[in-house]
Amino acid sequence: MKTLTLLGVCAAALALTAAAPAPKVTAADAWCRPAPTGAMAGGCYVTLTAGVDDRLVAVETTAAARGEIHTMSMDGGVMRMRKLADGLALPAGKAVALKPGADHIMVIGPKIALTEGAQVPLTLKFQKAKPVKVTAVVKMPPKPAMSGMHH
Repeated sequence: MKTLTLLGVCAAALALTAAAPAPKVTAADAWCRPAPTGAMAGGCYVTLTAGVDDRLVAVETTAAARGEIHTMSMDGGVMRMRKLADGLALPAGKAVALKPGADHIMVIGPKIALTEGAQVPLTLKFQKAKPVKVTAVVKMPPKPAMSGMHH
């Protein structure tokens, strides 16, 4: 009888686990900046929105030796980039834009030419959510709007 009760409890727990939706992260607007021939690395960008608090913890790509999550900051007028060893926080429901001059993805040791129109497959891995695969197209960054210009 104890075995049947234990089986019933396990089945109920399994049903509850199966019914709970898996955490999800959506990715939008993935792109990479063109890099000169022979460049040792390139920058890629994407906007991520997590359904629950999560972290981007790794990036994999077949287009480079490895992918890394980086941040950029200014220190005494000097631009500094560093790898985020613990990944990047993704607060629930808030769009987090990885963009030039801020948090971004580095593809280290490109295996393809990062020229306009090239496609860079990225697998984004998270602490809680299932991996998300995106294809980032290499393109020139959008030009910032010029303020103060009137005709």
